Amino acid sequence: MAELTSHRGNCHCKAVTWEIRAPEKLSVNECDCSICDMIGFLHIIVPKSRFKLLTGSDNMITYTFNTGIAQHYICKTCGVKSFYIPRSNPDGYSINFRCLDRTNVADYEILSCKGMTWEQAAERLALLSKE
Repeated sequence: MAELTSHRGNCHCKAVTWEIRAPEKLSVNECDCSICDMIGFLHIIVPKSRFKLLTGSDNMITYTFNTGIAQHYICKTCGVKSFYIPRSNPDGYSINFRCLDRTNVADYEILSCKGMTWEQAAERLALLSKE
């Protein structure tokens, strides 16, 4: 496994801030499901143990739909969803690469993820939130 480093990120207004532990070289998933495609969410999935909410726990609303498993956390002030708990990885968090401070990112690759039929990719995705 690649060595982990700290990465910070936030919503647009910076009311919600967080930190993750992830490699300097990131694999980012671009999903084409109904919600990700509309908002341009680029996924970095990490185990819950490697995510830390720094500020804003009282400044978020939660949105759910369909099965209700995914928990979409949205800043009440600016409306940005910078992270959420995905249905594919309920034991982890999906961070929006677009909300990441890239100071500690050495490189990244964007991979296509067929979210419209995510069940077919579920096995590969499930591994991303494991230690």
